[in-house]
Amino acid sequence: MIKKDFLFEIGVEEIPAGYIESAIRKLQTFFETTLKEAKLSFDSVKIYSTPRRFAIRLDGLPIQQQDEIIERVGPAKNMAYDENGNLSKAALGFLRGAKATETDIFIKETPKSDKIAVKIEIKGKETKIILINAMKEVITKIVFPKSMKWGNYSTNFARPIRWFVALFGDEILNFKFDAVKSGNITFGNRYQKLENPVEISTINDYENALKSVCVYADRAKRKTIIEQQLVELFADSDEKIIEDKKLLEIVVDLVESPTVVIAEFSQKYLELPEKIITSTLSQHQKYFAVRKDGKLTNKFVFISNGNPKFSDLIKLGNEKVIKARLEDATFFFKEDTKQPLENFVEKLSEVTFQAKLGSLLEKTERIIKIAKYIAEKLMLSEDDKLNILRASKLAKADLVTLMLGEKEFTKLQGYIGMNYALLSGENEAVATAIYEHYQPRGQNDNLPNSLISSIVAIADKMDTVCGIIGVGLVPSGSNDPFALRRAANGIVQIIDAQNMNLNLLELIDFTFEKLADKIEIKNQKIVNDFFKQRVNWLLKQANLDYDIIESVMHINFANISDLKKRALDLQKFKQRDDFKALVTGFKRVSNIIAKADELGEIDEILLIETAEKNLYGKFIKLDLEKYLSVKDYEKAMEILVDFRVQIDTFFDEVMVNADDEKIKANRYNLLGKIREMFLQIADIAKIVVN
Repeated sequence: MIKKDFLFEIGVEEIPAGYIESAIRKLQTFFETTLKEAKLSFDSVKIYSTPRRFAIRLDGLPIQQQDEIIERVGPAKNMAYDENGNLSKAALGFLRGAKATETDIFIKETPKSDKIAVKIEIKGKETKIILINAMKEVITKIVFPKSMKWGNYSTNFARPIRWFVALFGDEILNFKFDAVKSGNITFGNRYQKLENPVEISTINDYENALKSVCVYADRAKRKTIIEQQLVELFADSDEKIIEDKKLLEIVVDLVESPTVVIAEFSQKYLELPEKIITSTLSQHQKYFAVRKDGKLTNKFVFISNGNPKFSDLIKLGNEKVIKARLEDATFFFKEDTKQPLENFVEKLSEVTFQAKLGSLLEKTERIIKIAKYIAEKLMLSEDDKLNILRASKLAKADLVTLMLGEKEFTKLQGYIGMNYALLSGENEAVATAIYEHYQPRGQNDNLPNSLISSIVAIADKMDTVCGIIGVGLVPSGSNDPFALRRAANGIVQIIDAQNMNLNLLELIDFTFEKLADKIEIKNQKIVNDFFKQRVNWLLKQANLDYDIIESVMHINFANISDLKKRALDLQKFKQRDDFKALVTGFKRVSNIIAKADELGEIDEILLIETAEKNLYGKFIKLDLEKYLSVKDYEKAMEILVDFRVQIDTFFDEVMVNADDEKIKANRYNLLGKIREMFLQIADIAKIVVN
């Protein structure tokens, strides 16, 4: 069958960089799914994107669907005809539904009975008809975080649609969507002229035709050009661009024809804390910062979409913009630092944390109490306690500074507080805790380094989780507006990393006490279950098998470090043959005593058989507590593995369900005590062995 290539481009006003990836992915998956459903294969697919276009190319599409013959089976033969041999109502209804006639009927043998059937020939549609319908539909399927309407059109899209290119081989696929008609004309970079049309004479000429009007439609090529230019810019210099992979991905989607340009700002702004400068450069302006000998310089690099001949002029414009930004930052910084950070604490009363939970000042007061509780439980020194309480008091103070209050540098919360604290004469431990107590901010972020930072972080996050769930705002599905999962994950990660001997459930109890006048106590069980899920998640992150996790979660999960250690020690035994045999024996113990209504104490007089006497004798000599007290679960498991021999012998030689009810009950009691001993380490009956 004849095959052709297909090209479809949606031309738009400049789309925000953050919208492009999901839109182009939707374009590709929609066409792939649509063609698969239409039973149309293709040889390859390629996508293109710039701020002004989304495009897809599909090579090797057949020009028409294959004809199909479909067999449809109707009612049984004896139900299809009446006594006179005429078609029944059931048969006539079947023919109407199949769009067939009586002459099309044949009899089909089936295991149950003979039935009437017909064969229907379905002529394949022309591929171009399917493609035209798909192009119209996909426009409505691409969803953006925010969409708009323009003019009198009914279309919702991120930005106004200005043109379509639609080619199947050399043929233009004509369609109209709102007032926009398809054709073979696309548009190039605006820096040449506002209307910069170019004809796509053949699909193979698409990339080159756009390149002739200063557009690199292939995103990967555009990224490579930027990377190469960034490397070449400082090839013979001690200065280096600060690597920022996220920023690189953004700027690739901001330009159609990239030119890397180096610019400068006044050295006087280097007096600002470094992240204020780098945040201004990268987050606000999408510029790359530059270092030399480990120190920030007054140079920056931006990616121009303009005419390279005028880079010097473009540079002046960018330098003017960055000067205004840094001038604002300098003003905020100087005004804020005219007073100590502590002076901002009272202003937290003017900012609501959450409607039912009160102000940020009230939250700060709770953080202080929770942090003090943790410090006392961990029996820290007086100096550490003072630092923790001081950091807790100042942790949120920077939120009401000009630097953060003006919404210019909101992502620098904590960092601003740390720098202001140091300038206010606070010690480094306190200042660091103000910065680190927000960590981890995301899945791949670092945990707080110091114990002081860690305790303030736990106190802050615990207040948030208990408070928000306490007022009934429980996360569901992907809906987690307060990032409670991230906060709770952070708590269990920090406790684990710092190896804290801290009871999680008791900490939740204490936090609920401090929130008692604002929340419903009944929601505490929801919080407990929520944290149990987070502890389970933590153990999975340690690459522990699911059954190992199940075997220890019956134990109080409140001591995270202890729980993880016993799980890791247990995992070491899982592949050992002697341990597998122990699991099998223990499952027999658990299964038997599950039938008992009640278990009691062991009566030595009723131990009759040698094997049960030996089992009991070995049992009472096991000194597990010696190892459990120091959390040496590996050694404790070794003892239980050795004990397996007596358990196996007991089951081989002793009839547990003896005729004498007292002897039978005593044997149940013996097995029950053995199970209780095992459960001090884990419920190994839950472990799956081959």
